Amino acid sequence: MASTLVSSIGQGTGLNITDMVNALVSADTAAKKAQITRQTSNNTAMISGVGSLRSALTAFQDAMKKLNDSTKPSFNAYAAKSANESVVKVTAGNTAVAGTYDIMVNKLATGSKVASQSFAGGSSSAISAGQLSVSQGGNTWKLDIASGATLESVRDQINKELGVQGISANIVNGEGGARLVLSSTTTGAGSDLSLSGIAELEIDGTTKMTAGGAGYITGLAQDAELTIDGLKVTSAKNTIDNAISGMTLELTGTSPVGSTTGTSVTVSADNDGLQKSIQSFVDAYNTLQKSITSLTSTSKDSNDNLVLGPLTNDPTTRSLVNDIRKVLSEVGAGSQLTTLSQLGINTTKDGTLEFNSTKFTAAMSDKKLGSEVQVLFTGTNGIFERMNKAIDPYNSTNGSLATRKASLDKVAKSLADQQLALDRRTESLTESLTKKFVAMDTAVAKLNAQANQIKSVFDALNAQAKNS
Repeated sequence: MASTLVSSIGQGTGLNITDMVNALVSADTAAKKAQITRQTSNNTAMISGVGSLRSALTAFQDAMKKLNDSTKPSFNAYAAKSANESVVKVTAGNTAVAGTYDIMVNKLATGSKVASQSFAGGSSSAISAGQLSVSQGGNTWKLDIASGATLESVRDQINKELGVQGISANIVNGEGGARLVLSSTTTGAGSDLSLSGIAELEIDGTTKMTAGGAGYITGLAQDAELTIDGLKVTSAKNTIDNAISGMTLELTGTSPVGSTTGTSVTVSADNDGLQKSIQSFVDAYNTLQKSITSLTSTSKDSNDNLVLGPLTNDPTTRSLVNDIRKVLSEVGAGSQLTTLSQLGINTTKDGTLEFNSTKFTAAMSDKKLGSEVQVLFTGTNGIFERMNKAIDPYNSTNGSLATRKASLDKVAKSLADQQLALDRRTESLTESLTKKFVAMDTAVAKLNAQANQIKSVFDALNAQAKNS
């Protein structure tokens, strides 16, 4: 801030010019300064409140998303356990039936692995130009091999163009030369790979590789073979989801040779798992509710003055809370389990949820509602779907809270501009008044000097008169 360098105490008037200027400037700008400070404080608090609310909503939605993860489903009524996961792993869905099963795995499903003839020139061996056809299970993919190709460049082209089909190629340097080796992630009988169109790369995937010729390496692609309680089952894949109703089997190995009994798989009601998942939802909701309460509540300061939260009486927040609570009280689409209260979940006076484990146990053990819990939470038009529909209009990228934040940011910019304008006025007014007071003080000092001179003349005249 520019200023005129003057002594605080005027030489002519004896007045404190700095204090006088500051008092006058303050009288002129104090009201506007107080207004800007008050509005900036309120606006900053609201920006922080909106940000905190959005963070709390995002955390709640993330918690629901985790509970609704298709790869690790929550709210399953049943849990399955394998006695030997090196042979078979098992997961139970919501339609499983309690029981024990004996599973004997005789063969795993395998994919095709074939090799070309051997090339004495290694990976740099020249390959004729043409169209290479790669066939598997009734599908054929064609690759245009350009002039000047080598075994190595063909390998790279196969990986680039057929990788998305689960087909990969590599070069193995063995006795007699280099071979192009292809393998596939597709398993099951009849999925053997064959190559044609370029003579030196032709492979019949259904014939065994010879010393220098092409073919399959260890065996044909095959189906998985197993028995479930003595009943034979075959599958093109090692992950089987239709052999036992409501269960998925993941075959990881074969049963020991000569074994007369298979791996025992047990399916039982998973009330503990359901209770844990429900408690996770209740905890996530209560965390959200407590965050909202802290943003909207009122309190008293040390002087017993009322202090409002950043979003107290905010209409958007009130509307959000009403929409969320409405979801909790709505009737779901289940046949028997349609409300949270049937599971022992009720809303308390402060808006949080309480989970009554005794009532939950009765719902599971006596009323057998376990199979419907998943539908209530994660099914079509379930609690999670309806809760997200209620929250998204507020918390989405273009939602009302984002719009509100953008509006508050504009207000913050306007207030900052007003403060800069006020600072410029304060500086200008301070400089102007200071110059005026300095000029006045200088004039008074000159008058005082002249008065002293006149007084000195008269004093001299009086002294002379007394001496004559």
